[in-house]
Amino acid sequence: MIIVTGATGQLGRQVVERLLARVPADQVGVSVRDPRKAQAKAFAEQGVRVRQGSFTDAGSLAHAFEGATQVLIVSVDKMGDECVKQHRAAIEGAVAAGARRILYTSQMGAGAASRFQACRDHAATEEALRDCGVPFTSLRNGFYAASAMHFLDHAVESGRIELPADGPVAWTAHADLAEATAAILADEGCFDGPTPPLTGTQALTFDDMAGLATELTGRTFTRSTAPDGRFRDQLVDQGVPAETADQLLGIFAASRADEFATVDPTLTALLGREPVTLGAVLRERLCGG
Repeated sequence: MIIVTGATGQLGRQVVERLLARVPADQVGVSVRDPRKAQAKAFAEQGVRVRQGSFTDAGSLAHAFEGATQVLIVSVDKMGDECVKQHRAAIEGAVAAGARRILYTSQMGAGAASRFQACRDHAATEEALRDCGVPFTSLRNGFYAASAMHFLDHAVESGRIELPADGPVAWTAHADLAEATAAILADEGCFDGPTPPLTGTQALTFDDMAGLATELTGRTFTRSTAPDGRFRDQLVDQGVPAETADQLLGIFAASRADEFATVDPTLTALLGREPVTLGAVLRERLCGG
């Protein structure tokens, strides 16, 4: 049985939906924190095994992962020591359940020396996978295009993109990464260890996005550079914890160092088509389609 964790989240949910197009529902299980959520109930109605599981509760993971042949660990929405601790618990749970392969949603740029905390966390988790004694696949996902949209929230109305200096990023759609993950799960062992970067076909900056937004809407979008310190202070003034503000700044520092600039054809090959472009994601956000 293929077990998918975080199956009611944005990525995990889409992985399960696409996996069901490739394998019978009775070969798919999901581990979710709250089985009462509507999406979990919908999966159960399709014949998917739904069990409660939490990375902070080893007993729940033993039940959720029971009978697993493969376990997909969808990385938690945290950064720092607690994040890595939870990932290690999930790895240990998959090993104890007898899974013959563990898959993990990592990120392009994962490395101990990254300027972005999440990439350092991914590197630490990958090290735990190497040490666990079970074959693993680390999905080096491109940077989520949805994150770019979050950074553009204020610009949608104002037309002003005021952010720290950045570098090119190979922004990638959740839907494409979910489809590729389902393909990899259905073809067990097609990748061993870290995959090549699973990216879109372009690496774009926020300057590029301002140009795209102007072209798509006919409105003028401008890009200005905010000093790192001022941007951090603005986040803190808006109620963002100081530690989180520092972590968000790390995204810009890492992009300036070209940690997310690589464009690789592997995702295109897995999909059998061109990935969704950032322009298409922007069009949906700005124009509703």
